[in-house]
Amino acid sequence: MKQLFLKIESNENIAESIYEMRLSGETPEINPGQFVNIKIDGCYLRRPLSVCDSSENTLTVIYKVVGKGTETLSTLSSGETLDILSGLGNGFDISASGQNPVLVGGGVGVPPMYKLCKELIKRGVFPTVILGFNSAKGVFYKEKFEETGAKVYIMTADGSAGEKGLVTDKLREISYSYFYACGPEAMFRAMEKVVSSSGEYSFEEKMGCGFGACMGCSKKTKSGSKRVCKEGPVFKREEIIW
Repeated sequence: MKQLFLKIESNENIAESIYEMRLSGETPEINPGQFVNIKIDGCYLRRPLSVCDSSENTLTVIYKVVGKGTETLSTLSSGETLDILSGLGNGFDISASGQNPVLVGGGVGVPPMYKLCKELIKRGVFPTVILGFNSAKGVFYKEKFEETGAKVYIMTADGSAGEKGLVTDKLREISYSYFYACGPEAMFRAMEKVVSSSGEYSFEEKMGCGFGACMGCSKKTKSGSKRVCKEGPVFKREEIIW
């Protein structure tokens, strides 16, 4: 964990209630699947956000406005500075991918899939990407994923963009060596009924401290309770107790 003070370069609305914030400053290495915890004026607790992309001097997060903290975040302008705890949690195990992995992102679970996709492609592995949304209004980053060279499927519940259906509908149709997923737990439970390989789930969870001190985000696993913020947010499929 490292404390950073990063300057906002841009903070833009890119879909319905979805914002992309780009920050600049010295940024340590962040692995795909790790998250940051952002201090927001007027809020007692920091807000955990998964990392969409990062380099030595930039960091990108994507968030949905759902309450006071994210509403305040959406009002911030270029040039303002944020206090950020970086490099939190564990990340995805890229070495387990095989040659034909599938990346599944549901709603605000899409962002960490982008950095993971880029890292896999750097290693010569071109994944299939399935992105699920409620409607066309919520779709984002389709073109960004396509620019990486990955095969991208968009699924919407109402059929207003891409194909009508759920991410599980597409999972039934394709073959893959391994899966990586981030999204709501309801999506994971549905995936468990159809996935045909080993894989990893990145859990979205409300957090207190964000670095393992409060035990507020514990999850039951086959090897005991584990903290989503510390031992997670990524867990192997085989260790989860549903």
